[in-house]
Amino acid sequence: MLKVGQIINGTCLDLSSEGKGVIKYQGDVIFCDGLFIDENADVEIIYSRAKVYYGKIKKLNVISKYRIQPKCPVCTSCGGCQFQQLDYSKQLEFKQKRVQEALKRIGGINVKLEPIVGMENPYFYRNKAQIPYDFDKKHKIVYGMFKQNSHDIVPIKQCYIEDIRSTKILSSIKDLMIKHKIEPYDEDKRSGIIRHILIRTSYHYPQVMVVIVSSKLNFPGQNNFIKDLIKQCPEITTIVENINERKTNVILGNKEKVLYGKGYINDDILGVKFNISASSFFQVNPIQTEKLYSFAIDGLNLKGDEVVLDAYAGVGTLGLIASKKAKEVISVEIVKSAHIDGIKNAKNNNINNVTFVLGDAGEYIAKSDVSFDAVIMDPPRKGSDERFLQTLINNKVKKISYVSCNPETLARDLKYLSPYYDIVKITPVDMFPMTSHVETVVLLSHRKADDYVEVEIDTDDFPITSVELKATYTDIQDYVMNKYGIKITSLEVAQMKQKYGIIERDNYNKKKDNSKYLQPKCSKEKEEYILEAFRYCKMI
Repeated sequence: MLKVGQIINGTCLDLSSEGKGVIKYQGDVIFCDGLFIDENADVEIIYSRAKVYYGKIKKLNVISKYRIQPKCPVCTSCGGCQFQQLDYSKQLEFKQKRVQEALKRIGGINVKLEPIVGMENPYFYRNKAQIPYDFDKKHKIVYGMFKQNSHDIVPIKQCYIEDIRSTKILSSIKDLMIKHKIEPYDEDKRSGIIRHILIRTSYHYPQVMVVIVSSKLNFPGQNNFIKDLIKQCPEITTIVENINERKTNVILGNKEKVLYGKGYINDDILGVKFNISASSFFQVNPIQTEKLYSFAIDGLNLKGDEVVLDAYAGVGTLGLIASKKAKEVISVEIVKSAHIDGIKNAKNNNINNVTFVLGDAGEYIAKSDVSFDAVIMDPPRKGSDERFLQTLINNKVKKISYVSCNPETLARDLKYLSPYYDIVKITPVDMFPMTSHVETVVLLSHRKADDYVEVEIDTDDFPITSVELKATYTDIQDYVMNKYGIKITSLEVAQMKQKYGIIERDNYNKKKDNSKYLQPKCSKEKEEYILEAFRYCKMI
């Protein structure tokens, strides 16, 4: 057993899904940041978790030919980037492989991917920076990134993945905090004012938002601080104070006050203009977002007469863009603030063929009498859920465009859909250069009824199997009653079991020649309902 502080020598065999180097040492697995395939290093064990060890490089003995000199001098200690020292072509190769292997390992899906879409210039792309301020050990104000797995700040002068406009603003805020004697917030003492500075920048417009996350409203010296900040950084177009009084790791609080400007900035995606507030979700890479969304929408090949569901809609970005090519879009989002922002965005763009629904997408589609021709879905990192995926299957939605930020949960969801949908195309997109994260667009097409072959089977030739134990008669009856309000008898379930080769015991008042039931046959309408229940219960 390895011990914390022990130094071992090992060679990196692979990279984990988080971009950590993987070493195998005497039967143990060690993950090590900043170690790349085929590199050999002396590694110190720093901690263990769930029988896996984590280490840091003490000395590099064999260096990969793909290791490069990083632009950022603190990238090895800052938790923001994993790959600043790795050639960009190898970063893309890793991400392509990550998606491919997740699909195969988790989803059992072995489909050739389209080549990953990278960036010409993979630096200074982020339109959002969240920076904490604190005192260092000498009681001097510092700002930067949290060191990985800690709340210790690694001071930075410039971040090489954030919009370059942030650099001057962050430095000016530090100087003005010193000038106006405004202290950073101390989590332990519950004292001080400024917790974080959030900067949002527009790609298409000369607009910059600064959000001051403070521990109290109207802090002393605030007006003079704001005046000096605007004077030093005239590129700032709006300043918002966000009040977070809670003892929490969550950056933003629930109260806001506009101190300067409109309280939001604007940006465009594929010709649609969006208002971006302090708390709005908006993709952080504007260049790659247009590519990602183009793949997601163009792949549906909309003709203009379709009804489209935009699930997990957020502020309505994908749905509003798709509305230009569809007859109608229904945008469903469960977070109220995002739902309201979506309505505003539609109004600001004079888009009238999008309906906004506040609620759960799975519940909505299950209860709705709308027949959807296509679904666009962009769920959070945890992926979708079985209830929503099953409603897509039950409603036989023709086309699905699935945008994913997590290859592992994507693979799980595709495994669920794959018995009913063909995977048309899978395209990874590098939205987050210098990190291990990757987005993926998957286009799916429903298998038509003609693709299924119905076969008559003599069930007496087969013994009872586990398939008929997957759901009880009551389960089938409850499913049909809850969804359609139709009562199904046990006899009708039994008739359908025998017709479709799901084994049924010989105890339903058959004639002696076993040719026909004495009771009336199940109606065509009920047959469809029972078949749907069988599919829902994975019996066929």
